[in-house]
Amino acid sequence: MCSCNQSSKTTDETSTSKSTYFDYSNTDDQNTGGIKMIPISTPKGTYKVWTKRVGNNPKIKVLLLHGGPGGTHEFFDNFDGYLPNASIEYIYYDQLDSYYSDKSNDSTLWTTEHFVEEVEQVREALKLDKNNFYLLGQSWGGILAMEYALKYQQNLKGLIISNMMASAPEYEKYAKEVLAPQLSPDVWKEISALEAKGDFENPRYSELLMKYYYTQHILRKPLEEWPEFINRAFSHLNPKIYVYMQGHSEFGMTGNATLKSWDVSKRLKEISVPTLVIGGKYDTMDPKYMEWMSKQVQNGRSLTLNSGHVAQYDDPENYFNGLIKFLNEVSSNQFIPDKK
Repeated sequence: MCSCNQSSKTTDETSTSKSTYFDYSNTDDQNTGGIKMIPISTPKGTYKVWTKRVGNNPKIKVLLLHGGPGGTHEFFDNFDGYLPNASIEYIYYDQLDSYYSDKSNDSTLWTTEHFVEEVEQVREALKLDKNNFYLLGQSWGGILAMEYALKYQQNLKGLIISNMMASAPEYEKYAKEVLAPQLSPDVWKEISALEAKGDFENPRYSELLMKYYYTQHILRKPLEEWPEFINRAFSHLNPKIYVYMQGHSEFGMTGNATLKSWDVSKRLKEISVPTLVIGGKYDTMDPKYMEWMSKQVQNGRSLTLNSGHVAQYDDPENYFNGLIKFLNEVSSNQFIPDKK
């Protein structure tokens, strides 16, 4: 009799309890499921950028900066499979001229300076501060995260640089001197010939890259096994801003790409907030260089994964275990950087 009554009480208490992590009641974004279109003031007018909050955690709020330039938050879609279980709050965000945000179609706004100020306006609108604000940037998002930290690190609790080097010239050198020779001579000869002619729109160029390069260094699976969210993200990439800032080639930044000479390697020592630098053994970025970066910042940790560029999908267990460990340790003031 007593056992039965106790069981009933436990069941009743469970049925009426609420999850604080997924409780969106009494918030201004409940009716939109966490989505906010945030106004961004620019010299060319006001535009709105798309954001979506997942979860509630007053101590840990991670703003996600996607790659590209011109990519989307969709590259991070599998974060849903890992961070909620750890009660980590995170915010998806499409930068200006990306798929879910307004399109300025104005190349004068496609600068690191603009995007740093855009991130700062997003931070202010979401009321993130030095006690809870973590910035995670992957690929181009890593460039943006570094640039933001170099100007506004007083607003940060922690920084995560994922799959990005601190120097475009060093990235180009690694791609040409290390990764390109790993391709078969015939494939590299054909790719080089197409690049020499500037024939980047040739379907054969994309075919060669996807089949022989992307499956080794972007996402290490046969193309038919790539997940839907990654394919969707690639289909939504804005080629105009991508080519303007990065160029056509995957073997360095081509032509007049505005990021061609970007380099903050000598300024990494200015970053004092706890920093996690994530790289992959088979990345398009040099894993040894990214380990070096973690020792140049004042309080860094390196995480090198068995992955290509899309590390969060290639090696998710180690990616998310390392990320969650970093976030929790910094939040509880127990973070210990790697020895230099």
